[in-house]
Amino acid sequence: MDRSEAAGTGAGAQGDQRIVKPPSMVELAARSIRRMILAGELLPGERVVENRLTQQLNISRPPLREALRRLEHEGLVRQSPHRGAVVTPLTLHDVYEIMTLRHQLENMAIDLGIPVVEPRRLERCWEALRRMEAAADARDEAELSEQKFEFHTAVVGLSGHQRLEETYRSLQLQMKLCMVLNRHARAHRNETATANVLRHRRLLRVIEEGDPEAVRAEMARHGDQTFLDDLPGDLDTGSEQAVRWLRGVQAQGAGTGTAV
Repeated sequence: MDRSEAAGTGAGAQGDQRIVKPPSMVELAARSIRRMILAGELLPGERVVENRLTQQLNISRPPLREALRRLEHEGLVRQSPHRGAVVTPLTLHDVYEIMTLRHQLENMAIDLGIPVVEPRRLERCWEALRRMEAAADARDEAELSEQKFEFHTAVVGLSGHQRLEETYRSLQLQMKLCMVLNRHARAHRNETATANVLRHRRLLRVIEEGDPEAVRAEMARHGDQTFLDDLPGDLDTGSEQAVRWLRGVQAQGAGTGTAV
């Protein structure tokens, strides 16, 4: 072993001996509430009731309120003097902007990344799918939501375009909130977590075959039609532009049986 290797080994040994500070009550509370939101236990626009959370999480109000301030900074929660804390609401115009931008980024990734030229990029997709399967087996909705986003980010990563992937990842929070609405909208359709994973596996098989138009068609079938058909009726529209867009998408998908 040369000197550089020895030095590296020593550094690693020292690193292994570092004491990891346990998470604070604030961090634990923020993590728990974040998972409630991503699991759909707290929906966009729903009030966050402090009394209930202090009992549920077994903490006092000061760390709970600090946790809510952290989530507000992340954009998952909004606070107002009159209503207190609510999960960040989405309007139809928000959904319109998020979905149309997402589709454009994914289409660009298909143009640049299909057929796949780097096997390691495809393996990243399979690894994300395996983590989705583990979350589905554990019935962990929050983790499934997280890994679903990582799967789609890996698909965008097939492009080998770092700035494209960074732009896609910048939509992470907004897309996750849409995923929460998505799962809520699909609840009456009785799709299991396993069926959800199988749809993503089917998409990945089509990607492996290397036909960009086939991938585009599968993405459309895999896409948002069911979600958009089942958006809550009391969702604020936000703009007439968004209303026209939704009507157009619903008219195109009528009778196709597409699923989100």
